[in-house]
Amino acid sequence: MRATRLAFHAVLLPTLFSMAPAFAVPALQAHRAVYDLTLSKASDRSGITGISGRMVYEFNGSPCEGYTVKFRFVTQIVTNDNTRLTDQQTTTFEDAEGKTFSFVTKSFVDQNLDKEVKGTATKEAKGLKVDIDKPEKNSLELAATQFPTQHLVELIGKAEKGENFYETNLFDGSEDANKVMTTTVIVGKKADGDKADPEAPALAKLAGDKYWPVDIAYFDDTDKTGEEVPEYRISFKLHENGITRDLTMDYGEFSMTGKLVNLSLFDQSKPCPAK
Repeated sequence: MRATRLAFHAVLLPTLFSMAPAFAVPALQAHRAVYDLTLSKASDRSGITGISGRMVYEFNGSPCEGYTVKFRFVTQIVTNDNTRLTDQQTTTFEDAEGKTFSFVTKSFVDQNLDKEVKGTATKEAKGLKVDIDKPEKNSLELAATQFPTQHLVELIGKAEKGENFYETNLFDGSEDANKVMTTTVIVGKKADGDKADPEAPALAKLAGDKYWPVDIAYFDDTDKTGEEVPEYRISFKLHENGITRDLTMDYGEFSMTGKLVNLSLFDQSKPCPAK
């Protein structure tokens, strides 16, 4: 069960292309967003009877400094047999040119460290090289891909152009940091913000901002079975400044929602110095 994985993709989706020149990169808003998580539906096969929790996502950086993300995803999962507390804590840094991506993820179950994955991914001429430090030293050669902020930048760019369907790929260091995910992205028509929206109080002055409804399906690029079934899907509302909200995370046998309950906007970085 992938109950600890989801949100990292949901916000990084949040987290989408080979980096354009700095002037073409949208002004991504540095921020800290807090989401309440609840179970949406679950099949009998999943054994899940309840999920509750909280996700905290903090994004900082600029096209000249690179981008840092701190992410925490805590859930209490109730099944027919027991109740389990999971806690995923991730920190990543993506350089300004989108060439290197460092990551560390610690996963706890019932407050005990279950797994730690740490490493750095570097784009090379033939593809992606991943050097893993933890849980043990290892090096991998993966297909050419992009990193989470690039993925987001590409998504906003295509949405602005009115492109409503495309396929791309992503490496975010999740799970064992050993695979590239293929993503299919559907972008709906841009909509006006509604101040009667349940998330409007958290959005505050951004409540009236326009957004796109987005749906992303994630496929395992290493799956050679020929089954075109996504490992999971995420839908959300995407604002022009990169903030995401009203999340639905679907793992097939169960799904959960993430509603924005608190949003802190940070001061933007100064413009990149002229070269």
